[in-house]
Amino acid sequence: MAAATAAGAAAAAAAVSLIACYLLFHNSTPKVPWGRTARSSRVSGRRTRRKGLVEAIGSTPLIRINSLSDATGCEILGKAEFLNPGGSVKDRVAVKIIEEALESGDLICGGTVTEGSAGSTAISLATVAPAYGCRCHVVIPDDAAIEKSQIIEALGATVERVRPVSITHRDHFVNIARRRALEANKLAAAQREANGAQTNGLAHADSKMTDDELATMQLESKKTQDNDPSHVSMDMPHSRKCDPSSDSKGGFFADQFENLANYRAHYEWTGPEIWEQTKGSLHAFVAAAGTGGTIAGVSRYLKEKNRSIKCFLMDPPGSGLFNKVTRGVMYTKEEAEGKRLKNPFDTITEGIGINRVTNNFMMAELDGAYRGTDREAVEMSRFLLRNDGLFVGSSSAMNCVGAVRVAQDLGPGHTIVTILCDSGMRHLSKFFNDQYLADHGLTPTATGLEFLDK
Repeated sequence: MAAATAAGAAAAAAAVSLIACYLLFHNSTPKVPWGRTARSSRVSGRRTRRKGLVEAIGSTPLIRINSLSDATGCEILGKAEFLNPGGSVKDRVAVKIIEEALESGDLICGGTVTEGSAGSTAISLATVAPAYGCRCHVVIPDDAAIEKSQIIEALGATVERVRPVSITHRDHFVNIARRRALEANKLAAAQREANGAQTNGLAHADSKMTDDELATMQLESKKTQDNDPSHVSMDMPHSRKCDPSSDSKGGFFADQFENLANYRAHYEWTGPEIWEQTKGSLHAFVAAAGTGGTIAGVSRYLKEKNRSIKCFLMDPPGSGLFNKVTRGVMYTKEEAEGKRLKNPFDTITEGIGINRVTNNFMMAELDGAYRGTDREAVEMSRFLLRNDGLFVGSSSAMNCVGAVRVAQDLGPGHTIVTILCDSGMRHLSKFFNDQYLADHGLTPTATGLEFLDK
């Protein structure tokens, strides 16, 4: 009963939070550059009606986090990515990965997108894939919040929950997802071969048909092709529609950690939005990294626009990226992910932190790094809920801890942007579960920001 009550309270808080965000940006008089940008873009003819789910992704508001801004004397802004249709920043990545795969031919309409994910990317892929006429198969570690896999299943994707092991292990969730794509491709090849054999048999039978019978069959075949959406042009991938048959159309491994479409989604999309919304008047950007795509794409874009903008990593417990950025060394040999199994409680945060350098993270241009704790993330999430009505997940809370750290170091009068990755709705069983926190000595007790006192 207590758990149900807690979940109900959290859900209610989420609804209040979303309504507050809506009212903030639709009813308030803008007094700052990023507020004027949002208002003027609508006046100047920005589309208010979007064509389909894919076009509704992006253009998320930049929220002034009032409590943190007032406490630090800086303008601390959060990019409200939890307002995307799929509920997180990963919607952008899902769109970019699928569209590039369709354009290259690595994925075809009716094919299956596979991915190993701790949750948000999987949810976004499961949300977006049907808009392209594709299926989705997700492999998720079984220590991720259970509601994430429940959401993915509800979206119609296939879900495999597996035990968490080292990335070097063949049964790491990412490696299993890669195998599932290969298996789908083998099945598709076998079906094509079988269909080819049937076609050859039909061709032999055709040789006995009359000319009129053969002409009639060819005409029917042309009508079928003309009405088959799989023949639609690739110029606008998200407008394609198809009717996936029972036959396998093969698989495509999204590979969010190493696929640079992830980085490009933020370099070409998120970064430019932040620049436009602030009119270039920002001093710093800070975010945590999992795949590294967000921090890499945004930091590189902002640095190209203005080299004086400082970009920082915020790293959770159990991750080696802080050492990589600050010391040039990823980890000690005792910490190497290839030398040990994953500790089941490295950190309470999900989707951020890693002990290897990905292709995406290598694209980042960073000026430094900060290290956060689980307690700071938990306390920050409750502080934001009490003072701003923001019901955010663990990675968003950690990002806000980083934003305050940057504000403390830069001093008053600076503008700092971070990412509000997803809402707390995906974190009810762990990050917002009082019993879970108590079991790990993380029950929140702070009344203000004293937990961030240096």
